[in-house]
Amino acid sequence: MMARRCIVTGRVQGVFFRTSARQEALALGITGRATNLADGTVEVIMCGSEEKLDRLCQWLEYGPPGARVAGVRCEAWTGSVNFNGFETA
Repeated sequence: MMARRCIVTGRVQGVFFRTSARQEALALGITGRATNLADGTVEVIMCGSEEKLDRLCQWLEYGPPGARVAGVRCEAWTGSVNFNGFETA
């Protein structure tokens, strides 16, 4: 099991980005959370196999139809990975 933290920039709040990311993650069997940050970005912490994390990272590049993703920055996550499903906050 691996974990990553991604920060998604652009028009990603108010466009169902977190809810859509949750749906994609659950379909892939990934646990974690998606959170709106005060600076207008979305933070996604995800846990799963490398292949599945790669697939969700690819999805983050585009997001749901209303989103306009400007960039995605991902890094290894060393924080808690004790998630029950995929949460939005």
